[in-house]
Amino acid sequence: MSMLVVVTESVPDRLRGRLAIWLLEIRAGVYIGDTSRKIREMIWEQVNALAEQGNVVMAWSTNSESGFEFQTYGENRRIPVDLDGLRLVSFLPQK
Repeated sequence: MSMLVVVTESVPDRLRGRLAIWLLEIRAGVYIGDTSRKIREMIWEQVNALAEQGNVVMAWSTNSESGFEFQTYGENRRIPVDLDGLRLVSFLPQK
C-alpha cells in the first residue's frame, strides 16, 4: 500500500464520482488515499477513459530517491521531465 494523491481540473463529474469511490475528496478536485499498486493502475485506467479534455496529475509514495512518483494526463503548463533519473516539473511559457 502507498499514499496516493490525485488532482483534477476540468474533468467530467462522472470521473469525479469514480475517484470518490476509492479515494477521499479533501478539496474540490483533490483526492487522497492509501491504495495498492493494482488499485492505482485501475484508477489511472479510469482517468484515461473518462477525463476527456480535463487534466489530471497522480502522485504516489515510492522507495525512489525523491520518495514519490507521478504521472500526468491532459494539457497543462507543468510538464514532467526526467533529469538524470530524477523526475522534475518544467513550466511551459504562457500563451
